[in-house]
Amino acid sequence: MRILIGIFGFLLLLAILWDAFESVILPRHVQRSFRIARFFYRNAWSFCSFTARHIRNPKLRESYLSYFGPLSLLLLIAFWALAMVLAFAMLQWAAGSALAGSGVPGTFRTDLYFSGTTFFTLGLGDITPQTSIARVLSVAEAGTGFGFLAVIIAYLPTLYGGFSQREVNISLLDARAGSPPTAAELLRRHGAERIQNDDLADYLHNWETWSGQLMETHLSYPFLCFFRSQHDNQSWVAAFTAILDTCALLIAYGAGETKWQAQLTFAIARHAVSDLAQIFRLKSRAPAVDRLPAHDLAKMRQLLTDSGVHCGGESSDEKLKELRMLYEPHLNVLSKMLLMPLPTWGLEARPGLEHTVWGRISSPAPGESEHVETDHF
Repeated sequence: MRILIGIFGFLLLLAILWDAFESVILPRHVQRSFRIARFFYRNAWSFCSFTARHIRNPKLRESYLSYFGPLSLLLLIAFWALAMVLAFAMLQWAAGSALAGSGVPGTFRTDLYFSGTTFFTLGLGDITPQTSIARVLSVAEAGTGFGFLAVIIAYLPTLYGGFSQREVNISLLDARAGSPPTAAELLRRHGAERIQNDDLADYLHNWETWSGQLMETHLSYPFLCFFRSQHDNQSWVAAFTAILDTCALLIAYGAGETKWQAQLTFAIARHAVSDLAQIFRLKSRAPAVDRLPAHDLAKMRQLLTDSGVHCGGESSDEKLKELRMLYEPHLNVLSKMLLMPLPTWGLEARPGLEHTVWGRISSPAPGESEHVETDHF
């Protein structure tokens, strides 16, 4: 019996160490079907999302979901630590519970207590190992615990650095594309002059870099996908949607340098959302309701014309439809799983826009001619 417990403890220890290595240190996504971290997150998120769907107040629901990302990471670290404490206790028990202390019985409870104090390097000294095997296990556990805690502490800034890097562009997108961000708003605020001068191309180049960085960090550390933005109407899923919608429009109807940059940004952004959907093993499917029906497509063509983008005929419409099918199914399943709503294309009226910061700074000054360029507002 002790031999079987010892073998199980050794295998548990190896499994936890390997899972922590793959989740934190290994800079690439692991394709293996079963992993402890994946099992933990799948069940934890299932419970969290189930309860969130029953919260009617949107702000309260978003606040509740915002705790999941950081809290789940801490719980996963705690789970790894406790599992390793249990594994070393099993090994000590299999070795004969060769521990001694004043009035302390040699039971598994004692092994578990000694394992905990050794792993967290407390070194109380009230219990000491009595055999060579017990001493070796004690030293091994102390080294493992110290190394594990050091690695976790060292990598936390890296993880939060990846999150902060993601959020900077999302926050900046608010001024250029509204909140939530939309393709139509991004085109309106840039205006015909800035689009023709390739200012929009330069902006899309920044999002090409952002998409590549997000893909690298979130494929290596998928739990960052659960970290939510500061504001309720912003998310990395919404940002991807707005940028991909804009790129699809410029590819289908645009020309020149702006179209070329839109193709580059579209390629890397679509690659990112496709890979992120795959790591969660989501079966991509298009939204149940068309995000850009025929009557809205006519409005979008008019907006493109006003923005200085030449609009083609039916062939351009078909190209846009083809491009949308390359990314909308992936974004749709990510949106449903993460409870991050997809934004619209931004063609609907936005009442009260004149009361927002953008509405105030983009409106003409008192007495100024109404014909002054105000980015279509």
